[in-house]
Amino acid sequence: MNEAGRSEPYDDDRRDKDEKDDGEYGRAADGMNSGDGDDRHPTPEPAPDRPPRIPLPRASVEDTGHPLPDPVPRPTPLILEHRVLKALLGAWALAACSAEETAAVEEHLGVCGACADEARRLREAVGLLHPAESLDLDPSLRARVLAGCLERRPPRIPVPEWATPYDAETARLDALLQDFGDSEWHAPVRLKWFRGDEPTSRRTTVAGVIAHLLTVDGLVAVALGLADPMGDVAADRPTPSGRTEAYWRASHYPPTRAVRAPWREQTHDLVRTVSFTGGGTGGLSVPYGDFELPLRDAMLDRAFECWVHAEDIAEAVDYPYEPPSGHDLHQMVDLAARLLPTVLAARRRAGFTAPRPGRHLVPAGDPGRSLRLEIEGSGGGEWLIPLDSPAAVGSAEHEVAHVALDGAEFCRLAAGHVSPEEAAAGQVGDRTAIRDVLFAAASLSRM
Repeated sequence: MNEAGRSEPYDDDRRDKDEKDDGEYGRAADGMNSGDGDDRHPTPEPAPDRPPRIPLPRASVEDTGHPLPDPVPRPTPLILEHRVLKALLGAWALAACSAEETAAVEEHLGVCGACADEARRLREAVGLLHPAESLDLDPSLRARVLAGCLERRPPRIPVPEWATPYDAETARLDALLQDFGDSEWHAPVRLKWFRGDEPTSRRTTVAGVIAHLLTVDGLVAVALGLADPMGDVAADRPTPSGRTEAYWRASHYPPTRAVRAPWREQTHDLVRTVSFTGGGTGGLSVPYGDFELPLRDAMLDRAFECWVHAEDIAEAVDYPYEPPSGHDLHQMVDLAARLLPTVLAARRRAGFTAPRPGRHLVPAGDPGRSLRLEIEGSGGGEWLIPLDSPAAVGSAEHEVAHVALDGAEFCRLAAGHVSPEEAAAGQVGDRTAIRDVLFAAASLSRM
């Protein structure tokens, strides 16, 4: 309609133009309504020289009348006698058979129970022939190479002997982490330790373990006057577990592989600092919140924990990991043996150990009872542990018990990774004293 509300006259010329523009598409649209019984607009036939608008279904090869193609022929299995197939079982278990022989053997295993059992035993034996071995070098090789180099050219600034285990173990762990991808960094890890007489654990990831090492190593860094990696986050968290939990909570996201760089840099700073001081800071006190350790012992403690958690990480990613060299392992065992009398006294005050038989107080000058701790294998030795007073000196004349353990096994006991009931390989003497010492060793562990 126009502005005046009158009907506009129909223009014949415009009508002719519209009909011409509709063309084939207009006719096709009309044809869509042909299913209602109205034959006034039938579906137009396609032009003879043009393909149909909707392709027809493809003809099947079965409808053409042509012969079907021959299937791919399967290889004919070898026809072998039972004795020959049985003789091939060893080669089959080693994957040394040809394709035809493999097919013949595997077909035979499906019908012969005796050969199937034998094949299973052979496959298990093959697995024992190739045990999982570490691709890393022997831990003692690094120490031997360094010793040879230092003999030829003494260092201007030597690393103190009590810091060399920490230097070695951090280097080994860093080498393990070098090729980790994102999946390995987020692999779950279960931290284990003893609390009182009960085992406990905490779940984290590989990156979380490195963050834990970073925060606890920070206690040594602060004692040496270096920067605390946690800043002000752990101002009121003096214990190792408190610092770790505070760091984990302060992170907006779970720790990632980015934690490796600050941990590695801190380990280098610690070794450099104690080296430049000439080893004179070995007696410096390092507070752990509930207790203190001299710096020389704190560095051994950090080396021990680095190795233990490296084993946790290696287990999480299914990778073999060797114990430290014998020299370093001996120093770690010695630290634990020296701490045992103090731990025994603390457990006695807490009621976890039995009182001394006959009398509760040790007279002045009385050495009291002793236990002989024998460590076998690499890093081994013997220690006489005073049982009744941390101030006493172990005495062979007052020995009441003897315990023998492997060096690495004793360290795993001190880390809380082995149950005290299952740790000792040999036990002779006072069973109560042996139990007290083994549980005291497990109480050395912490997160």
